[in-house]
Formats: sequence, C-alpha cells, structure tokens
Amino acid sequence: MKLRTLLLGGGVIGATLAFGSAALAETATPHKKPAHKAAEKAAAKPADDQMATLTSEVQALKDNLAAETAARLALQSQVQAASARADAAEAAARSAHTELAAAQDAEIKTIPAQVAAEVKKDRPTDGIYVGGVKITPGGFLEAAEVWRQHDTANDVSTALNTIPFPQTRQGHLDELRFTPRQSRVSALVEGKPNSDVTLSMYGEFDFQGAAQSSNSNETNSFVPRIRHFYGAIDWADSGWHLLTGQTFSLVTLDSKGITPRNEVTPLTVDGQYHVGFTWTRQPVVRLTKDLMDKHLWISVSAENPQTTFTGTVPAGVINTINNGQGFYAGATNTGAAATSSLNHLPDLVAKVAIEEDLGGHHLHAEVLGLSRDFYEQLASFDNKDVWGGGVGAGLTLQVLPGLFDIQASGLSGRGIGRYASGQLPDVTFNPDGRIEPIRESIILVGGVIHATKALDLWAYAGEERDNRAAFGAIGYGNPLFVNTGCDIEGSALPCTGNTQALKQISAGFWDKFYSGAWGQARFGVQYSYIERDAFTGVGGAPQANENMVYTSFRYYPFQ
Repeated sequence: MKLRTLLLGGGVIGATLAFGSAALAETATPHKKPAHKAAEKAAAKPADDQMATLTSEVQALKDNLAAETAARLALQSQVQAASARADAAEAAARSAHTELAAAQDAEIKTIPAQVAAEVKKDRPTDGIYVGGVKITPGGFLEAAEVWRQHDTANDVSTALNTIPFPQTRQGHLDELRFTPRQSRVSALVEGKPNSDVTLSMYGEFDFQGAAQSSNSNETNSFVPRIRHFYGAIDWADSGWHLLTGQTFSLVTLDSKGITPRNEVTPLTVDGQYHVGFTWTRQPVVRLTKDLMDKHLWISVSAENPQTTFTGTVPAGVINTINNGQGFYAGATNTGAAATSSLNHLPDLVAKVAIEEDLGGHHLHAEVLGLSRDFYEQLASFDNKDVWGGGVGAGLTLQVLPGLFDIQASGLSGRGIGRYASGQLPDVTFNPDGRIEPIRESIILVGGVIHATKALDLWAYAGEERDNRAAFGAIGYGNPLFVNTGCDIEGSALPCTGNTQALKQISAGFWDKFYSGAWGQARFGVQYSYIERDAFTGVGGAPQANENMVYTSFRYYPFQ
C-alpha cells in the first residue's frame, strides 16, 4: 500500500513537472504562430483533465495517508493504553500473588496449632500416653500440723489405743509436730488389649515407714512404705474382675460397686483415720462379679493374715516370729527386728453390694462376712487352730444430692480388732495356752456437707468396744487386774488398764482454695475428742482422754 502510493505520487509529480516545463517553453517562444495556439490548447485539455484527475487522486491518497496515519496513531495510542493496562494488571497480579503468598504462609503457620487441637480432641491430656498405655500420675504434697493435749509420741497417725492414763508423765505433757510424712506419690497404668479387656496397675507410696518397728498388723510400715501396689484385669462383657496385690481390704466400705480406688475413707487429716472405721491395707487376691447391669456386685477375697495378741503368753507356746526372742531368736524375718504372728491360712472375706437410685437419692449398701484362723503351737508340741471372724454392713446415701451425704458402717465378731483403726487386740490366751479370740463391736457414722463446689464440711462419731475374755487371773479385761495407780500422776502402784472401749468424735473441713491449670491446693482443719475407757478392775475403771487439732496444706499437682 505504501509502495503503490509512493509510485503514484511520484508519477503525478513527474507529470506535473513535464506539463509545467511545456507551459514554460510555450510562454518563452513568442515567434510561434497564433494558429497553433488553439490546436495546442485543444491538445492540452485532455492533459489538464488528466492532471486534475491525478491531482484529485493525489489528494485522495493524501487524505488516505492522513487517515491511515491517524488510524496508526490511534492504534499506537490504543496499544500504549493496552500496554499500560497490561502493566497495571501485571503489577496488580504480582501484588495479589504477594498477598496470597503471605496469607497462605500465615495459614500454614496455624496448621500445627490446629493439628495439636485436633490431637487434643482425639487424645485427652489427663495422662501420659506411651503407645497404647495410659499413665496417670497422682498424689499430693502435704505440710501438716498436729497438736495433742496429751503426748502420744506419734507423728501424723495417732496410735488411738495408747492415749496415756493420768499416771504417766506424758499424760501431763502436750505435743506439737509439723510433718510432711503423709505426702504421697502414685501412678495408675492402664491398657486395653481389646475392647473387652482392661489391664491396670496402681502404686501409691508415702513416707510413714517405721523402720525397725515395722509390722503388717493393719497396714505395712516397712521402708519404703507401700500403701497400694496391685494389678487388675477387668472383663467388661462378662462382668468379671480380678485383683491381686496390696490394697484396702474387702471389709472397707465402698462408694461405687466393689471397685478399687472407690473406698469411703473418713476425710480426716489424721493418717489413722478414725475410731470405728473398719479397714486394713494388705496383700489380697480378690475376684468380683457385677450383675444386674452393675447394680449388684458379689466378691470374695483371700487376704494376708496377721494376729494381734494381748495378755501373758503361756510357757512353751509359740505364737509369733520375733527376730530377737524365743524360738525364732536371731531369725531374720524382714531384715529388721519385726514381729509377725504364725499364720497358715489366709483371712477370707465375702461381700455383696447393691446400688439403687431412690428418687434421685443414690444408695449404696453392702453386707459382708469375715473368717479368720488363729494358729499356734502349744507346749505339748501340738499345732492348734482357733477360728474367729465376724459380720458387717455399711451404706452411703445422698440425703440431699449434691449437698449432704451420710455414711455408716459396722463390724461385729470375735478376733477382729486388727480390722479397725483403734487396733484393739484380736486374741488373748486361756489357761491351757490356747488362743482365745476377743469379742468386739465396731461402728462409725458420719456426714459430709458440700457447702460449695470448693468447701466440704464433715463430722464423724465412732466406737470400738471389747468384751471381757477373763480366765482366772489371766486373759483380757479381768476384774482381778489392778488399776489402783492409773489416776495418780507418777504413782508406782499398778495400772493394768485394759481398754474396754475407744470413742471418738471429730469435725472439720476441706477448702479447695485453688483449682486450675497448675492442679489443686487444699486447706483442711480437724478437731477430735477421744475417750479411752478401761475395764473395771481392782481400784476402779480408769479413763483417759485426748483433744487433738490438725491442720493441713495439700498441693495436688496432677488434678
């Protein structure tokens, strides 16, 4: 298009120049004749018309060229505008990409927290998980204070049957102690090999070991002191439960079926709990069956036997393993100078428990039977057994659900003293050296008011009472025993003072003053009054009493 236009333009310019030259030549030649002018004029007319046509075409070409130039400029302007828009769009895209990348980066950074939150939902943080095993740590740190009106030379656990009579010098001294020894550490390990079976092990330890005076009369006092250490298998579908190891005896009142770690222990600060509370902590083998959709439980338990004696041991009778005396002099029973009874059959306990919801008032009730064997060798070298045992019952009831609960428990029988907090003796001896179980009754009642979610108020009353087991001038509680010096301070007169009954009332509170991410902290106060009544003998029936005040600060890091 451009070449053609240039050629045409060049032709027009050439023709114009040619015609112009001819006109100049004609003007410059005056000697030509006029006759020729008309002919020339006629001949020039077509040329003028052609010239006009060419001029018109040139003008049209110029106009076309101008239009094309204008169009080209307009197109160039559009291209520039489009390029500017493209640059702007590219810049906007880069900005959007940068913003998107930043947003994606910020979102990516939130993924770990989201994953952690989801993991937390799927796996609770109430324990430590190792593979398929859950470990739940527990226990508390305690700073306790104990004040007793009459010195019993005890730490946080009171030897309730040793409250001094007025004759003794310690009966006129009070006692103050600060102690952390009831602090505990524990761990529960659980695993489920399948949906039906749960395997568990539980260990709990404190610092109340008694070194060379260790025994297992009611709970072991060996060092380190084991409170609980047992394993259990639970079959959910069939309702069978097997437990073996050291834990609370089956005679101890439960709050939920017949299941471990649900025992109803008094809320006292005193580590010996309360007069009238039936319990031991000892090695057991226990089998339990739940029935009626876990409304009824039946359980049997074979438990570690141990016998506590009182009275003079007849000559030639072997009834204990004593590492420093008698037949077993020099023997090493526990590596320390400890004493245990002769045993060859376990204590046997059977219990039935039932639970019902009575119009919103939860009731747990149970009955039990205890069988015991007392073993000795007489001076005649005969091995003899004497049977004892008892029957018991207990209950817990939500009188006002969430506000007021009550409990009651009792045990009555022969040779059952070691199964109560007061630790009255199990047996004495008759004149021919045979073991004679002492008849005893044990009872405890109590109540707890849940004043707030953090504050519990409690009170208990309990009694342990023995019957006489007197034979001539021997036995236990014999009316011929002399008590003439019991009420005279420092007297050298006799004071046999066999305990007939222990009675105790207590009240106190626990305030959970902190509960949060760092566990729980509690403050507790206990007041107790105890009476120790002796059997009537020569000189009367002496009595001793004790006022006690306990305080406790406890920190539970895992609750």
